[in-house]
Amino acid sequence: SRKTLCVMSFFKQVNHKIIAHIMGLLLAVNGSFMLIASIMSAVYNDGVLQQMLLSGLVTLATGGLVMFLTRAHKKELHKRDGYIVVAMGWVIMSLAGTLPYLFTGAIPSFTNAFFETMSGYSTTGASILNDVESLPKGILFWRSITHWIGGMGIIVLAVAILPLLGIGGMQLFAAEAPGPGGDKLHPRITDTAKRLWLIYVGYTAAETLLLSLAGMSFFDAINHSLSTLSTGGFSTKNASIAHWNDTPLIQYIIMFFMFLAGTNFVLSYFAFKLKFSKIIRDEEFKAYSFLLIILTAIFAAVIYFKVDLSASSIVHPMVWGELEASVRHGLFQILAIVTTTGFVTSDYAIWTPILTISLFGLMFLGGSSGSTSGGIKIVRHLIMIKNGVLEFKRTLHPNAILPVRYNTKAVQQPIVFNILGFFILYMLSFIVGVIVFSVLGLDFKTALGAAASTLGNVGPALGDLGPVHTYADLPSLAKLWATFLMLIGRLELFTVLILFTPFFWRTR
Repeated sequence: SRKTLCVMSFFKQVNHKIIAHIMGLLLAVNGSFMLIASIMSAVYNDGVLQQMLLSGLVTLATGGLVMFLTRAHKKELHKRDGYIVVAMGWVIMSLAGTLPYLFTGAIPSFTNAFFETMSGYSTTGASILNDVESLPKGILFWRSITHWIGGMGIIVLAVAILPLLGIGGMQLFAAEAPGPGGDKLHPRITDTAKRLWLIYVGYTAAETLLLSLAGMSFFDAINHSLSTLSTGGFSTKNASIAHWNDTPLIQYIIMFFMFLAGTNFVLSYFAFKLKFSKIIRDEEFKAYSFLLIILTAIFAAVIYFKVDLSASSIVHPMVWGELEASVRHGLFQILAIVTTTGFVTSDYAIWTPILTISLFGLMFLGGSSGSTSGGIKIVRHLIMIKNGVLEFKRTLHPNAILPVRYNTKAVQQPIVFNILGFFILYMLSFIVGVIVFSVLGLDFKTALGAAASTLGNVGPALGDLGPVHTYADLPSLAKLWATFLMLIGRLELFTVLILFTPFFWRTR
């Protein structure tokens, strides 16, 4: 048929070998990180060293073999190839990432292991594990590593390596980060990736040191640093960060780095270059900071007068006084939801309805563009609001040219249309997500929370999936649907959903 011929013609134009070669590279990187996780098994003698080593060696060998077999490839990557690489890369990495769970028996079910792995790479932080403290140290470290790899983006890591293979990486970077905040630090995309990773590694090391000095064990410190900078949310404790409610300093350190992880990493680069004026003038950063201040003041006041922290904060809620605890728990949960990190210090589901509803709304906000956070992103909200206000002026002055301005520069109309289209597609995805979860047996409140949380890569949700619950009791189909929402949410919809459109598969 004509459609069959079109698809066959398309596949002839796709550079199969380079796609397979990059898949092999990603598997090799994945396997290398598994071997790093096995070091923790060896150090703590957790009894799963052989299984961890086997997972890493199998993944590394598979990746190396694929790279060897496809070494004679054309070093040319088109845009459509890039989209296929990104979508396939995340799926293949997640499939391979299940091996440590399956080989060690920590998560014997493939569906559960795939859910946990996709939650890690997508930095969602939703878990099917009810007792993480019983897991081997190597597995706990592997969970955190999946966050850390996914935080800055598997493909951004790859584009820093691709020049060694003689391959340009711009197509991959565009597919990985399709949002409007695409400022580059350096004209060459590979240098951008290296600078971003240098900042990322530096922040991770700094937080690990500070958490260790504040009283965490080194193991807990490095795991929570990996989760914080990636805005992931996996913890080594069943109570998450509430485990340290008796040590507020630890929570303040985590809050500081959640704030940094939710800001544009380009601004961090400017800060290190002492270009503070660029930070001060950035509209998104100002909106992000101002919003956090206002929300914290409101939350702290409501918590202080209306919430019984002793009932909702699990352990030691008011070490430094009731007012301080109200501010700390309010700010912590706001940061955790806005940056989509998903850590918890308190069961916000039993706070007052207005606070719970507000936190649910914040799941749609997201952090800054160019950060590791998920969600819609603040810059998109800003541009949509500005465009909405201008519509009133355009109604009164239909012949006037009134461009949307961001950071004093006019935003091109295609970008505005892209943002509006993204928002509509995001909300449609949320609605469809709720409907599917409802069909699969979730009650309305839980379905709402599950769709918002997985699509926004937040982690904790509402109802039966609240901050003190896990996703373990979800039906298998609901878990698979949740992994799909995590994937499209992490890659900002277009990168994955474009593969389901007929015009993507048409020949050039």
